[in-house]
Amino acid sequence: MQKGSNISTGIDKTAIRDAATVIVVRDKSSAPKILMGQRGAKAAFMPSKFVFPGGAVDAGDSAIPLASPLPHPCNERLAEQTGADIARALPIAAIRELWEETGQILGTAGDWSGDVPEDWQGFAARGFLPAADAMEFVFRAITPPGRPRRFDARFFLIDADALVTDPDDFSAASDELSHLQWIPLPEVRQFDLPFITEVVLAEIAARLRDGTTPDSVPFYKDRDEDIHFARLGGDSPLS
Repeated sequence: MQKGSNISTGIDKTAIRDAATVIVVRDKSSAPKILMGQRGAKAAFMPSKFVFPGGAVDAGDSAIPLASPLPHPCNERLAEQTGADIARALPIAAIRELWEETGQILGTAGDWSGDVPEDWQGFAARGFLPAADAMEFVFRAITPPGRPRRFDARFFLIDADALVTDPDDFSAASDELSHLQWIPLPEVRQFDLPFITEVVLAEIAARLRDGTTPDSVPFYKDRDEDIHFARLGGDSPLS
């Protein structure tokens, strides 16, 4: 998250920045585990909290080639109330952040054409192009007012079986998250979690328990004096 910014090049830290978060689930049909790590104690945003990999959209993310796009109708739901450039950039940002923070690759074998951006050189050197076809858009949330950083975060669910890397190998990860680990879903609330992470985990637990895919995506907005839920792809807001 340290390098992320909006598609624009502004550096206003009080602005709401577009961001992408990745929820990787392992052994989902038997004993589900979630990939999480701990933010640094001195981090300006959510210090010491256990979080999913993720971060802000970089200016160049929308130009990165995808070997395969986000599935339909996830792409339509993602684009709802979102500009086209941002909608294209979000799954790419999610794949980049997953790589940077965990060393895990979601992609398909292939060669890059032209110059490879610095953020992607390690990814490309392993012979892969980013691929979004295994991703599911499952949640959207805006950081409440009054926080030192605010993000408009979109959450993507991925089955660990889609990774092309060893899910237990974090040797290529940056030092942005520590204590990277697969946490059993029933035990995850024993960790120090942000409130919104708990909300998202409840949504994921329901999906895994029911074995169904909802026909809409929750959109959480914590406004000045009320909490508001809408549904992307749904017919009416929930509150």
